[in-house]
Amino acid sequence: MAVKSYNPTTASRRGMTVIDYSDLTKKRPEKSLIKVLKKHSGRNNTGKITVRHRGGGNKRKYRIIDFKRDKMGAKAVVEAIEYDPNRSANIALLKYEDGEKRYILAANGLNVGDTVENGEGADIKPGNSMALKDIPVGTFIHNIELSPKQGAILVRSAGNSAQLMAKEGKYALVRLPSGELRKVLVVCCATIGQIGNLEHENVKVGKAGKTRHKGFRPTVRGSVMNPNDHPHGGGEGKCPVGRPGPVTPWGKPALGYKTRKKHKASDKYIVRRRNAK
Repeated sequence: MAVKSYNPTTASRRGMTVIDYSDLTKKRPEKSLIKVLKKHSGRNNTGKITVRHRGGGNKRKYRIIDFKRDKMGAKAVVEAIEYDPNRSANIALLKYEDGEKRYILAANGLNVGDTVENGEGADIKPGNSMALKDIPVGTFIHNIELSPKQGAILVRSAGNSAQLMAKEGKYALVRLPSGELRKVLVVCCATIGQIGNLEHENVKVGKAGKTRHKGFRPTVRGSVMNPNDHPHGGGEGKCPVGRPGPVTPWGKPALGYKTRKKHKASDKYIVRRRNAK
């Protein structure tokens, strides 16, 4: 998909770009594969705001995506490539031989009419899913499970792909898009290829209203608040933060503060961290 720009008819149009959706082949989602997506505006089950700056936005219906790809040995034909408002990637509508329909993430190069399959014996081509033990070393993959039959957890956003680097006993070594090297069980499944919609990262929002359509409300800088509202607030005129480094409204460091738990159980599976030199 290409990125499309407009003539600067207004100030907000001047830098704004959008994805050219001409590659999509179906406008309305499959009715049997959608469900209601209720809005919570950042509130938890007691009604307290736990995520700030959320609310409003366009109505959306959730598309039920087949992350498990557990229909082994059955072939399916790609019926349509569709837009999904809930993720950056596009989705593909599959129709299996028995008539069942499912959505999957659309791999780069997957087109209407292509055949995809799951399980052992499938060809190494975009959209096919199989266990890591059946995938050749060096192959680019996405939609990776962390536990067998759990469903895909890793590498699911537009344009991303991981690479299968090696296989050692019951583990495979996978290089993730962040640069992290991680061990994954070879019985876990992954999908061949790179996720489509590669130009998603090049889109310029252009105006504040588009962010509101996504359900994000405005964020106020701490430096323009009063001292009782934010640690950066107060002072005469424009003032620095008055601390060694910027902090959150609750006084925690805002830049470079490590939030990962020490001695986490999954540390033993990480061979090289993403920020390793």
